[in-house]
Amino acid sequence: MITVLRLDHRVGRDTRITTHVCLTSRAFGADKVILSGQQDNHIIESVERIVDNWGGNFQVEYNKNFRQVIKEHKDNGFEVIHLTMYGKQVCDVIPTIRDNGKDKLIIVGGAKVPTEVYEESDWNLSVTNQPHSEVAALAICLHYIMDGEEFNTVYSDSKMEIIPNNEFKEVINKRK
Repeated sequence: MITVLRLDHRVGRDTRITTHVCLTSRAFGADKVILSGQQDNHIIESVERIVDNWGGNFQVEYNKNFRQVIKEHKDNGFEVIHLTMYGKQVCDVIPTIRDNGKDKLIIVGGAKVPTEVYEESDWNLSVTNQPHSEVAALAICLHYIMDGEEFNTVYSDSKMEIIPNNEFKEVINKRK
């Protein structure tokens, strides 16, 4: 199981980026996103509509207390991975992380990440040790963890399906 914890969501200011964290998590193989910070039912409802149309069992929920989320996941044997530009390069340690059989809690930061997140994490990982988007870092980290298998995901319960095409958009509406 892969769960993503989005720290410090701010209503209005972070709506687009947090939505992209959720959609990227789903598309790249995570099972769930937990939002902390300010509660934003609009994002939860939006992601639930996307899952309803495009399929899968992906979940999104809110828990204001990120410390409790981290503790519960650690207590349940999850490996805690914090994505930060200050961490070890993901490509240098991914075989250990991918192959250890542990469930993952991947933490994606907000405006200011508390020191305790760094301290409580089993891994502080970076993608390039340069400032860039947390969505990009999440996508690359999940791609490494999934070892490319996210490209083979089929959502048998989807109501919509894209037919890959190099020349035009082709979407099948499977609603009955």
